[in-house]
Amino acid sequence: MKFLRLRKKEREEERLREILRKVRKIDITTRKMVQEIFSGQYHSVFRGRGMEFSEVREYEPGDDVRTIDWNVTARMSKAYVKMFEEERELTVLIAADMSRSSVFGTRNEIKREIAVEIAALLAFSAIENSDLVGLLMFTDQVEKFISPKKGKSHALRIIRELLAYEPTHKKTDIAEALQYLYRLLKRRSIIFVISDFLDENIKKPLVLLSKKHDLIPIVIADLAEQHFQRAGVVVLEDAETGEVIAVDTSDSRVSESFLSTTKEELERQNKLFGSVGVEPVRITTDIDYIKALEIFFKKRAGKVL
Repeated sequence: MKFLRLRKKEREEERLREILRKVRKIDITTRKMVQEIFSGQYHSVFRGRGMEFSEVREYEPGDDVRTIDWNVTARMSKAYVKMFEEERELTVLIAADMSRSSVFGTRNEIKREIAVEIAALLAFSAIENSDLVGLLMFTDQVEKFISPKKGKSHALRIIRELLAYEPTHKKTDIAEALQYLYRLLKRRSIIFVISDFLDENIKKPLVLLSKKHDLIPIVIADLAEQHFQRAGVVVLEDAETGEVIAVDTSDSRVSESFLSTTKEELERQNKLFGSVGVEPVRITTDIDYIKALEIFFKKRAGKVL
């Protein structure tokens, strides 16, 4: 028994060392990308909550008379106007799908690994701009919530949690996570929902949350989920239910059914996001997600500037 406890402790220590190595790697690569690529784009896309008072100065010809501070003007016997500046501080919330379907992957990286890297990039972009950033991890239940805060150490904590956390449930319920955020977040926030969105009946919570917050779905898919590959008879297991079936991929009826289902799922998602008025960022595990995020930022910046 003593030997078994020792081996378990060694495995836990090795897992911790591996997580710390991954955190350091993500920290270095992500911060470099933020500084070189995303910092300015993030700032231009996500503006502050409004304008806040900064100072007063003497009135100059051409100034808007509506900005005159009448109290100061009366005291100084000269016209003074109020100066305002953008209130920059934002709240960014990353909602990450931790269900079993997120560990699927056949090319380069599994979906959860990419989700962690994207979350890290978003977290460091927020921190770089002195914004608050928080994390919600969910399956078919809310697994863990980390309140939004500032600072690099907080961003690193978010990355560690995403890498190390072991969910207690396997299935997916995006609606539950969205409803939780709707009840919890009182201040307008930027919410990135990172998931494969292989879930239905989420329109109502999407609508409610998008009216109150800036909601951005980041849809991560694996190439094998979108393109059919013939490989003879294969055994497939549903990651969330554990159901196992044997499928003859050389059967034309199987390939036709797969392609039809894939097409319907994509159409369902596009129709859903379109009806809600949100634009998703689509990423697959075989492509450079940095490029997809760059395109998103530039497109959004063009809309708001």
